[in-house]
Amino acid sequence: IATPLSGWWIDRIGARRGLVASVLLWTAVAALHALIPGFWVLFALRIALGIAEGPSFPGAAQTVQRILPPADRARGFGVLFTGSSIGGMLAPPIASALFAAHGWRVAFLTSALIGLVWLPVWLFWTRQRRVAEQLDTAAQPKEAIPRPPLRELIRNPELHRGLFAIFAVAPVFGVALSWGAIYLTSTWKVSQAGVGEYLWLPPLIFDGAAILFGHLASQQHRPHGEPPRMLFAIGMLLATTLVALPWMQGAWPAVYLLGIAMAGGGIVYTLATADMLQRMPPSSVSFAAGTMAGAQSLALVIVNPLIGLAYDYYRNFDVVAIAIGLWSVPGCLVWLLWRPRLER
Repeated sequence: IATPLSGWWIDRIGARRGLVASVLLWTAVAALHALIPGFWVLFALRIALGIAEGPSFPGAAQTVQRILPPADRARGFGVLFTGSSIGGMLAPPIASALFAAHGWRVAFLTSALIGLVWLPVWLFWTRQRRVAEQLDTAAQPKEAIPRPPLRELIRNPELHRGLFAIFAVAPVFGVALSWGAIYLTSTWKVSQAGVGEYLWLPPLIFDGAAILFGHLASQQHRPHGEPPRMLFAIGMLLATTLVALPWMQGAWPAVYLLGIAMAGGGIVYTLATADMLQRMPPSSVSFAAGTMAGAQSLALVIVNPLIGLAYDYYRNFDVVAIAIGLWSVPGCLVWLLWRPRLER
């Protein structure tokens, strides 16, 4: 819910100021987790953290769209997506070590301090007038396309096409990131303290794939406005490899496979996002990016309880892996076969 709304807000005030406000709020909410007295306060703070996190991707997407020339944006989004995956790579070992040494309160507090480290870096790199003019909405050129009404944006077919791709591969991320620890402990008897030794790898493979395929898409000489279909199809095929998870023989082979599937999802995310934002009105990029991020969360909201039910029934993740691997195909095919409006 928060990401489309915060994207609408970022479009109004610009990413430069919007990200400062959102990271300050996120840092405060994250730090409060170290003081929780019980479950319901924790529950409320988790909701507040999700709201505070909402502007992050829309603001980052607006930054890529406004700072980089069109030919470099796919490459830029490939790099952008590594931010969350680097966090996903570093968090398991660091959080596990902090939890083991000092308890969960210190683990929460340490993660919150990262926001305070980021703020001066962002302010330093956006201090130049040229950059500020590009990232402050009020300073955009007068000839820019007027901002369309919200109803028109929601009905935009380019947005719908991008949402098909996100819904197709979001559950792949859910298996690797949300259920990876439970999968390792239940299937391969890895200790809770030891899951961090494994779960850094899938996000790292994701990073490499997102950067590589974003770069390849930027390098391709395609007809103006033609989407990178072949690269996208490779991403789809890699995401479907999740169906082989039941046949893995050991924790490390399973983690390698999760990484390959995540790489496919990262390719789909990168190419679909760059292509969709290129076709959206420039004044509504953050809203569109926020809607894409919200679609990912909505997909996980729907699929996570189903994964839990399937695991409770079968006592393993075999059916889950096969179903989600196959699920990624139809939505990706819709994206591939949908003929978008080409730029003139």
